[in-house]
Amino acid sequence: MRVNFDRDTDALYLRLDKAKIVDSEQVAPGVIVDFDSKDRVVGLEVLALSKRVAKPKMRKHPRNHKFMASLVHEKPTKK
Repeated sequence: MRVNFDRDTDALYLRLDKAKIVDSEQVAPGVIVDFDSKDRVVGLEVLALSKRVAKPKMRKHPRNHKFMASLVHEKPTKK
């Protein structure tokens, strides 16, 4: 899975699979789902992200120098 955030367009894109996108559907205002030829979800785009969630922390991606959102994964607490 690839996660890309474009600060200039304020858009988040989650690419779940490398399959060719053959159809897209806007499922809510500013939320677009991409499908492959077998009608499986392969991508998800969220527009105007800053208006929908708390401001993401930004970091520079070392390979292609594009800005990407940092994902924070919390460890479960031990009981």
